Amino acid sequence: MEGGSNRSSESFILLGISDHPQLEMIFFVLILFSYLLTLSGNTTIILLSRLDPRLHIPMYFFLSNLSSLDLAFTTSSVPQMLFNLWGPEKTISYGGCITQLYVFLWLGATECILLVVMAYDRYIAVCRPLHYMTIMNPRLCWLLAAVCWLGGLGNSLIQSTFTLKLPFCGHRRVDNFLCEVPAMMKLACGDTSLNEAILNGVCTFFTAVPLSTVLISYCFIARAVLRIRSAEGQWKAFNTCLSHLVVVFLFYGSAIYGYLLPAKSSNQDQGKFISLFYSVVTPMVNPLIYTLRNKEVKGALRRLLGKRTEAG
Repeated sequence: MEGGSNRSSESFILLGISDHPQLEMIFFVLILFSYLLTLSGNTTIILLSRLDPRLHIPMYFFLSNLSSLDLAFTTSSVPQMLFNLWGPEKTISYGGCITQLYVFLWLGATECILLVVMAYDRYIAVCRPLHYMTIMNPRLCWLLAAVCWLGGLGNSLIQSTFTLKLPFCGHRRVDNFLCEVPAMMKLACGDTSLNEAILNGVCTFFTAVPLSTVLISYCFIARAVLRIRSAEGQWKAFNTCLSHLVVVFLFYGSAIYGYLLPAKSSNQDQGKFISLFYSVVTPMVNPLIYTLRNKEVKGALRRLLGKRTEAG
């Protein structure tokens, strides 16, 4: 696999849990169930955000962006996982692996930035409530969304390109469920210290820096919430922000563990299950977190179902 022309005809082997074949069908059922929940939950949030006029505010604009990301994020990896778990065939074409690498990184980095934007939206809503709709106007919302998607694309182009420049020396066995940077770097032979330094720098920028920004914004939010005199007002503000904080810690925690640990020294069994967590579990629980703790979303769902019942 030395030249690009030769690589295009090669394929990779995604090992997954092939060393425990008795568990493959169990994982297949669990991942399929999670994927179906992800599709239904995130699609519901997108539809509610579009169809219910009461949800036509910036918070739900960004929430529908997050749901769209989660749908694409899981679809870029889960169907291939299910295919490999179903039967003895574990291969993925070179083009399929590279596409998965670029798309997975693009969407993952976009979500990192989007969670920062959502924290900024909550900061304005809590700390500047009287000016919320003026500051978070539609033009700014679309601009921030574009920054998220384009910033994620830039990250993907940098990380994926540097990863593909590594000398793989004929190794094709990826000890993971999908083609992603940490697993691909384990295939490399020779000195990869420069590549690891560059990739770790980019990963730090797209994980640790956004997480720090989110935490700082929530320090200001907490201070503003404590100034609210009524207990009901404090609880409403706290409840609105708590869902976002839970999503932040789930996503950033698993991403930092999976991407910022040394690629050569980290435990690969732990690494593959961490990648399974943020590619399957997190997108599934995001809509549950936002809907179970959000009265406006639950109200919109009841109104939508009520209209369908009346129409029927």
